[in-house]
Amino acid sequence: MKLLNFLARGRRSFGAVADGGVVDLGARLRAAETDLTSFLRADGVVAGDAVSAGDALGPRDAPSPRDRLARGLALARPGAADYALDEVKILSPAGRTRYFCIGVNYPDRNEEYKDGSERPKYPSVFMRTHTSLCAHEEPIVRPRESEQLDYEGEIVVVIGRGGRRIAEAQALSHVFGYTCGNEGSVRDWLRHAKFNVTPGKNFDRSGSLGPWIVTSDEIGAAPLRVATRVNGELRQDDTSDRMLFSIPYLIAYLSRFCTLEPGDVIFSGTPSGAGARFDPPRYLRPGDVVEVEVSRVGTLRNAVVDDAA
Repeated sequence: MKLLNFLARGRRSFGAVADGGVVDLGARLRAAETDLTSFLRADGVVAGDAVSAGDALGPRDAPSPRDRLARGLALARPGAADYALDEVKILSPAGRTRYFCIGVNYPDRNEEYKDGSERPKYPSVFMRTHTSLCAHEEPIVRPRESEQLDYEGEIVVVIGRGGRRIAEAQALSHVFGYTCGNEGSVRDWLRHAKFNVTPGKNFDRSGSLGPWIVTSDEIGAAPLRVATRVNGELRQDDTSDRMLFSIPYLIAYLSRFCTLEPGDVIFSGTPSGAGARFDPPRYLRPGDVVEVEVSRVGTLRNAVVDDAA
């Protein structure tokens, strides 16, 4: 099931891609929410209930978001999409939520630093704001402050069932689905202080997410491949089974220090081949087109523009 947020005829809603068009699940479910994140949180579990190690928060009999979404899809007859894809504007599939980002999570990526360091014992973690990410086919913005805007294609995880101290063996049961991410970086702003990457990771619209979320039941157990192309040239290409820290491990690790909530997003790390690693570096320029493809999910596409604000 491909799920997305969209704008059509001046109205925001969420829906499913089916029969070559979009089924308006927000309307069909008569939902008060106008986006997937709000829907997941309203229909998911609530932080603060009793919890034990490895358990999700909340009542065991709470209806899952997928159950309600399945009921919405059942209302759609074959060929009865509410909109054609070209009639809607695709919005970010996550929006106002928490974005956990993982750095240096592929073996070749660690070796790119050429600092002789051993493989890390724990993941490198930082956060992004929702304003730093744009949607599929929206322009990525190179800020006035730098000419070092770079791309980072990633497999992105969306949490569907929250919890604290989630057991690694149970972690995938907390995944709602997967999407594509360009975890764009402004390289010189990553090095303004010894331990501070936050500025370089949070320029407005410097990265992107989308185009939709594919639910985990359609992904299966085979490794996912992430590939990044700039103007059609393949720059990054790797698979999830080569991650230093697997997706189940990341979920378990993050949930040890904070409660994960429905709708939370995890950027799982980028492979080698970012523009900064070329000699000379190959940073993004206005007019470039970046495509991030994740197998069994789709392709996220964005052109680059200069900041006109």
